[in-house]
Amino acid sequence: MDVDVDVDVDVDTDVDVDVDMDMDVDVDVDMAVDVDVDVDVDVDMKELGVIFYNCSCLVLDLQRIFALYSSLKFKSRVPLTWSKRLYGVYDNEKKLQLQLNETKSQAFVSNSPKLFCPKNRSFDIDAIYSVIDDAKQYVYIAVTDYLPISSTSTGRTYWPDLDGKIREALVLRSVKVRLLISFWKETDPLTFNFISSLKAICTEIANCSLKVKFFDLERENACATKEQKDHTFPKLNRNKYMVTDGAAYIGNFDWVGNDFTQNAGTGLVINQADVRNNTSIIKQLKDVFERDWYSPYARNFQPTKQPNCSSLLKLRPSSNKTATYNVSGKDAASA
Repeated sequence: MDVDVDVDVDVDTDVDVDVDMDMDVDVDVDMAVDVDVDVDVDVDMKELGVIFYNCSCLVLDLQRIFALYSSLKFKSRVPLTWSKRLYGVYDNEKKLQLQLNETKSQAFVSNSPKLFCPKNRSFDIDAIYSVIDDAKQYVYIAVTDYLPISSTSTGRTYWPDLDGKIREALVLRSVKVRLLISFWKETDPLTFNFISSLKAICTEIANCSLKVKFFDLERENACATKEQKDHTFPKLNRNKYMVTDGAAYIGNFDWVGNDFTQNAGTGLVINQADVRNNTSIIKQLKDVFERDWYSPYARNFQPTKQPNCSSLLKLRPSSNKTATYNVSGKDAASA
């Protein structure tokens, strides 16, 4: 069985960026990882995803999730029992064993909400728990929104599922945590309160390492005139993934309570024992995270601080030049 995996990243800024990484493997399962960063002023989203080719086992499992969604199309309620044809093939207890780029790997797909998880189907939250719990050294998280709150018609309540798990990793296991959150016009002000609360628990605890940055693709527009802003497209980092020293989770939800409880969606978990292999999925995702983390668009946010417009101008390339960047974010070439 041959498996090709593409990791696609689309970045939309004022710079044209193309990063291509192709890996050929001579094993039972072949994997090619392509990280493409395409920038166009007409497109305003930066995304990340994974594509598997020729992996029928994983496709079968995803097809069952698709069939489950389709079965609800004309129903007003979730059935009390699910058809066996909709049961999961792989889950956190029984993972798909495969070889990716000469790296022994395990994989499974999860689903949300919990009502949509028949027998042998892992719930998204449980999948995320498994990835964080298995981390020994670090947990890197990139999401558009981080808000541990569940909102209903009667009000808002604290949603501790993921926020509490991060605190547990920091305090009880001394795992290094890095949070990269998008900053945009829809960012809830309460996000900063929860981030401050997370940071506070590390104040007096030894070996408690938490750092948070906000990825702001709009910071160049902070110094623009109203007329200029009216003629530009808003830019947003919409990555939703997590990578640790032994696993990766890629999903389609922000870390907001309502997303996991009221929306339907899937996640992918990949476990790899040898992450030192430069061609492993874990290494590739870590490189993507660190590229964004150390980019000029990631910063420690201070809501009351006025932007330095002169420094922001340095981020803009000359209009007649195209800059090309490698995965680390360093300038590789310009033409």
